[in-house]
Amino acid sequence: MRICILGAGAWGLALARLLGLKGYRVSLWCRRPQVAASLREIRQRPELLPDVVLPETVAVVTEPPDDADMVVLAVPSHAMRPVLEMYPIPSGAIQVSVTKGIENGSLRRMSEIIAETSGKGPIAVLSGPSHAEEVGRGLPASVVAASRDKAAAARVQEIFMTDRFRVYTSNDLVGVELGGALKNVIAIAAGVCDGLGLGDNAKAALITRGLAEMARLGVSMGADPLTFAGLSGLGDLVVTCASRHSRNRALGERIGHGEMLAAIQEKTQKIAEGVRTAQSACDLANRQGIEMPITERVCAVLFHGEDPRRAIAALMQRDAKPERN
Repeated sequence: MRICILGAGAWGLALARLLGLKGYRVSLWCRRPQVAASLREIRQRPELLPDVVLPETVAVVTEPPDDADMVVLAVPSHAMRPVLEMYPIPSGAIQVSVTKGIENGSLRRMSEIIAETSGKGPIAVLSGPSHAEEVGRGLPASVVAASRDKAAAARVQEIFMTDRFRVYTSNDLVGVELGGALKNVIAIAAGVCDGLGLGDNAKAALITRGLAEMARLGVSMGADPLTFAGLSGLGDLVVTCASRHSRNRALGERIGHGEMLAAIQEKTQKIAEGVRTAQSACDLANRQGIEMPITERVCAVLFHGEDPRRAIAALMQRDAKPERN
């Protein structure tokens, strides 16, 4: 099994280590030659994952191999399409997206972009509560491999499964992808709660109601509602809203402290996928005719200058209704 990982960010590094330690031949593609050279020399990126060292079974490359049996796509969501247009995936290779986002404008999920730009092999998604900082150190985690191709999902499960990385399978590609993308938006809101010092009750309510609107949108697009109660829904939502490793929660907290989005983005190289996904989620909700009040307020704060306290007040003062709505 020859595996190529496209993307040498934190998640790409963590998965390269995991697969390399299992003995697979792994090629880790890095876009920037200077970063690739450093990775070859010191076998790590201290600015991203200081405790993660790549095993010698991982080759760092600047040109992806053309004979991979599996290609793991670990690039940011906005880079998925241009990277695939630049580097076509070998025919017949299993294509595994580990990217959590929804493309702006087209509103395509990552698997849809892969199908449009490649589409010559089975497509799977690997998602769930799995911060690279912990997976890279070998701490226990459980995720879901989703594909419409049952054999492909089982193959991904087999290849990634270790005694510290448990993989379940699912055929609900839509639900697993939407859960992974939308939870980042809710995590920004959870961070705002932390920044404003609103307490645990408010944050718990936000997470719960956030899950409800994630599921509403997912079901409207054909997802199984039970998927949102699983690892790629509730599990990923909880860890992203609570963890110190969460970029989206941290960004929201800084906004709650009064910082502006543009200033935050200028000061960090780490990408908070929830920013771009928030706009796509609002557009999807409008297209589907689905009410997503938390997501709408996140968009108002991020892109339209709404004061976070006013956004919280708007959520709390909505019309009374039964919980199931």
